[in-house]
Amino acid sequence: MDKAFALALLVGVSCLLPQASFAQEGASGPSQLGLDLSSDEPIQIESNRVEVDQNQNLATLTGNVTVVQGPTQLKAARMKIYYAEGSGGSPTAGPSNIKRLEADGGVYVKSDTQVATGDQGTFDMATEVLVLSGKEVVLSEGENVVVGCKLTVQMKTGQATLESCADQGTGGRVRMLLTPGSQDRQ
Repeated sequence: MDKAFALALLVGVSCLLPQASFAQEGASGPSQLGLDLSSDEPIQIESNRVEVDQNQNLATLTGNVTVVQGPTQLKAARMKIYYAEGSGGSPTAGPSNIKRLEADGGVYVKSDTQVATGDQGTFDMATEVLVLSGKEVVLSEGENVVVGCKLTVQMKTGQATLESCADQGTGGRVRMLLTPGSQDRQ
């Protein structure tokens, strides 16, 4: 399966809200998440600076990083892209050579009507596990909002878990605001 490098962070969270039922945990299937890891839509990436360390197989994008693929957008202050050995650690090496992505500095993911925010986001290409975390992870679609501190999405199975801030030692619980009929008004 061809894996578009940005799609994991972009689409993984973007379609989660309408189908998942969250309490302390939530889950839905891959088709309900709207995942299409084989998407052939072009990926547009912009940042103020790109540093490539070929010895470490690492590319670091800093300053107003924006990644767009179709209707989906990711913004962060910084993104690190870890490549497989022998790929030269270059963004031009292509998505199939990417091992891991890390974004931080106010991660913002938007697709259509859904938005997810957190302090950090990671995606491991081998295990296809997406993690969005921070002091407050907010998932919203229209008037519906779900808040926790760590969202983990198993892309292969569609399992999604939103953990409360208590799990990170800061107190609190997963909070939801669900407005009846809001889906009909969008």
